[in-house]
Amino acid sequence: MRHAQLRISKKNLLHNFNFFRSKLSSSTKLLVLVKANGYGLGDVEIAKLSQEFGADYLGVAFPCEGIKLKKAGIKLPIMVLTPGVDNFDEIIKYHLEPSIITTQSAIDMAAALKRASISHYPVHIKFDTGMQRVGFDITMLSELKQVIKENPSLKIKSFFSHLAAADEAKHDSFTREQIETFCTMANEMTASLSYMPMRHILNSSGIERFTYAQMDMVRLGIGIYGTSYVDDKKLKPAASFVAPVIQVKQTTGGTVGYGRHGVVGSEGKKIATIPVGYADGIDRHLSRGSIKFMVNGTLVPTIGNICMDSFMIDVTGIDVAPGDEVTIFGDSPHPSELANVLKTITYEIFTSISQRVERVVVD
Repeated sequence: MRHAQLRISKKNLLHNFNFFRSKLSSSTKLLVLVKANGYGLGDVEIAKLSQEFGADYLGVAFPCEGIKLKKAGIKLPIMVLTPGVDNFDEIIKYHLEPSIITTQSAIDMAAALKRASISHYPVHIKFDTGMQRVGFDITMLSELKQVIKENPSLKIKSFFSHLAAADEAKHDSFTREQIETFCTMANEMTASLSYMPMRHILNSSGIERFTYAQMDMVRLGIGIYGTSYVDDKKLKPAASFVAPVIQVKQTTGGTVGYGRHGVVGSEGKKIATIPVGYADGIDRHLSRGSIKFMVNGTLVPTIGNICMDSFMIDVTGIDVAPGDEVTIFGDSPHPSELANVLKTITYEIFTSISQRVERVVVD
């Protein structure tokens, strides 16, 4: 028995998937990102649903994430965005498709293929068009072409890049420059090949705002989980985080919680305790009434400091009993409301949920 649940809504995930799918041509492939434990919702669960929905590819950050999915029976091709420097033998063993970000990684991958007696293997070449994180910039293409020529076992499945600010209109000229640079680089590389690799640069915001650049594939990340930087109302929360009330207490004075920051006052308050805390992903900055959680149809504020394994809410004037369910995020409050309070993004809200919270697919 778990003390809390993260309920993944198959219905809402499918709604979000179809929303982004509807923006694409029938020939454009769709890759769903399930890295970081499916953005905190559960990588195997999201991967299985994405496969069922009709996704063409999955994307993970590290080889260990892809290996877990393969062992769970996932059949879709899996792209590894950050393969590391010495993981190519394992990548090959589990039929994962690595991103190549340096000439040395290309050489190392080719060496691993030689050890495995494999003559052709799919890889993805990462271009740096302005993110300045990883990948080949335009000055490195001559070197890249030579390495690819010398290592024909590397079958380039795609060229791709990452948009730095597709969600912010003030950077639209920069985003368009990235797209143009990417096309220039891809054209130059393709001219040196006897085949045509796929191209992809759009992320979730890019799919919504720069649909013209959908090319051969897009990468759907935070969008499938219910966050849009264009209009959240078009999407639905992919999950709800819930936990039960374990005690209700009528207080007549004093304070609540560590540091005595929850002041009751002489009029008294009714306090309910919930068995999740910052060890479960309830950020401590949500303490002292900075957020309201839903219980029995009413939004009620936190009171006092959030503890490691529990927090308290002020349920004065509300009919609440042990066993009643509290929604930490879902339809209300929406994950973006927590993110706004914490001055962060919904990515961090989702990925902060600890492993001891049970993930379960509903509807």
